Amino acid sequence: HKPNSAIPQAYYNKMAGIKRLATETGAGQWGCSLALANSYFGLETTVYMVRVSYGQKPYRKNLMELWGADVIPSPSNRTESGRRMLDEDPDTTGSLGMAISEAVEDAASHKDTNYALGSVLNHVCLHQTVIGLEAIEQLKLVEDYPDVVIGCCGGGSNLAGLAFPFVRDKINGKQIRLLAVEPSSCPTLTKGSYAFDFGDTAKLTPITKMYTLGHDFVPPGIHAGGLRYHGASALVSQLHHEGIIEAAALPQTACFEGAVLFARTEGIVPAPESSHAIRAAIDEAVKAREEGQQRTILFNLSGHGHFDMSSYEAYLGGQLEDYAYPEENIAASLAKLPQVK
Repeated sequence: HKPNSAIPQAYYNKMAGIKRLATETGAGQWGCSLALANSYFGLETTVYMVRVSYGQKPYRKNLMELWGADVIPSPSNRTESGRRMLDEDPDTTGSLGMAISEAVEDAASHKDTNYALGSVLNHVCLHQTVIGLEAIEQLKLVEDYPDVVIGCCGGGSNLAGLAFPFVRDKINGKQIRLLAVEPSSCPTLTKGSYAFDFGDTAKLTPITKMYTLGHDFVPPGIHAGGLRYHGASALVSQLHHEGIIEAAALPQTACFEGAVLFARTEGIVPAPESSHAIRAAIDEAVKAREEGQQRTILFNLSGHGHFDMSSYEAYLGGQLEDYAYPEENIAASLAKLPQVK
C-alpha cells in the first residue's frame, strides 16, 4: 500500500524543484516504495533503515538499492543525532524514532533535500484512504457491508487507509467496529499515554498530541519492523481516544501462527505486520462461530512476506520468542514527555 503515498510525495517534490528525498524505513516497505517513486521522477533517495531490520531483511535493502536508493543502517555516523545515539548505546537495535531523527536532520542540512514520511502524518493517512474507498465499492458489488474492519497499526497509515472511509458511517450510527491491532511489545494505543510528544527520538519534529510510549522508547526487535514506532497518527489517536476506533495488542508468535494458517489456506505469504490483522480476523471469525453468528470481517493484507522468510524460518524452527511488555522502559520514557501548559 505504501506507493499510494510515495508517488504523490515524489511528484510534488519534483514539481517544487527538490533533487533528493531523505526518509526512514522500518521493515523496508516504505523505503522501497519511495525509492521506486523517486526513480520514476528522477529524484535521489536516502533511506535510514532501522538497524535491526537492516540485518533481518537484507533483500529489502537490496531492492531499495536496485531502485537507486542509498540505504544506511540507523542509527549511523552520518548525522549528529545518529552519532549521539550510538555514543549512548553502541549496540542499539535502532527504532523508527531514531531513523526519523536522522532523515529529518539530513533534509534540514541540505537545501536540495526534503524529508518524506511514510506514515503518521495526515496527508499520508488520507492518501491511503483509496484502499477503504475501493473496499466499499467492492463490497457493494456483492451487496455486503462489514461488521468489523481490521488493520495492523504502527504509525497508523495502513489502518487509516482501510478504516477512515467507514468512520462517517460509524459516527452516524452504523453498527460497525473499527479495530487497530498492534504488537504487545510496542502497545502504543493500548498502553500508551495520550499526550503531546515528539515524533522522533532527537526531538527535531514538532510536538503532536497522540498516543505515545515516549519519544526515546526503543521497542524490542520484533520481526514486524514496520510496527516498531513509539507513537501513532494524530488522527488515529483522536479517533481511538473518542472511542470510535478500538485497539488490541497481540504477541508475535500468535500472529505468525495466523500467518502460517493464512499462507497454507490462501497460498499468499503475508508480511509480519499484516499477520497482526490476520490473527485478529481469525479470532473474530472463531468468536462468531462460537456465538452462532454470521459476521462480515474486512481486514487489510498490507504487504507480502517474500522478504521475511528468515522470520518464518525462525517461527517454524521454534526460535521465535514473544517479548514481554517492557513496562519499566516505557515508564522511564513517558517521564520525559514534553511539558505543555
